[in-house]
Amino acid sequence: MLKQVADGVWVRQSEWVWSNAVVVRGEAGLILVDPGIDGSDLNELADDVDKLGVPVVAGFATHPHWDHLLWHSRYGDVPRYATSDCVQLASEARERAQAMAAESASDIPLELIGLLTPLPADGGPVPGELVEHDAHAIGHAAVLLADRGVLIAGDMLSDVLIPLFDPRRPGQLGAYDAALDRLGKAAQDVNVLIPGHGAVAEGPEIAARLAADLAYLDALRQGEEPADPRLAQDWLAAPHQANQKQAGRFSQGQV
Repeated sequence: MLKQVADGVWVRQSEWVWSNAVVVRGEAGLILVDPGIDGSDLNELADDVDKLGVPVVAGFATHPHWDHLLWHSRYGDVPRYATSDCVQLASEARERAQAMAAESASDIPLELIGLLTPLPADGGPVPGELVEHDAHAIGHAAVLLADRGVLIAGDMLSDVLIPLFDPRRPGQLGAYDAALDRLGKAAQDVNVLIPGHGAVAEGPEIAARLAADLAYLDALRQGEEPADPRLAQDWLAAPHQANQKQAGRFSQGQV
């Protein structure tokens, strides 16, 4: 069920890779950020939202990976926003996202995946400030709700996921450096950090998340094996090796 983590901000976590759907109350109504994952999660989120008694007025996708592009008809036919780069890539890769969703989860409304529109310059109904960067995926953006002390980080600053480079795009080590610098500045005055996957961080844990990712990147840069407890998960071995390969080329000046 929904857990309130700040004024007008709720989180619902799925069993699928500890994915977090976020509900934010704006001036006009509710904004659903990265709702998911499978059909039962989407339906149960709709039940929880109904109980709040506030209409859904918009959605927001933090980045164009399939598990952040989901929707359900029960949320309504409302605009679903993202950065311009995210919208473009989601549109180009929509069929691939649908196929990955069909393989990875059940009862997802595939026809509703990735139907995004660029967020207007004034933010439209989405409150707060976007923190855009190129780490992990093209068009990635966190949402900073400074007045509520909350940072919705997308697939960054997780306690269960290491930094995950996009293997198709060179320069991810530098992109992560820049992204963590921006997110670190944004997080200086927040009390709650909501990652796309994993536990919500509060207080000193926020700085610890940032330090863990910086240490991981520094180990890659030095060609060392990171002392990172997240790597105890066997399924992260392959993406970690891909990160090491890309970081090795970077250190040799090949990318």
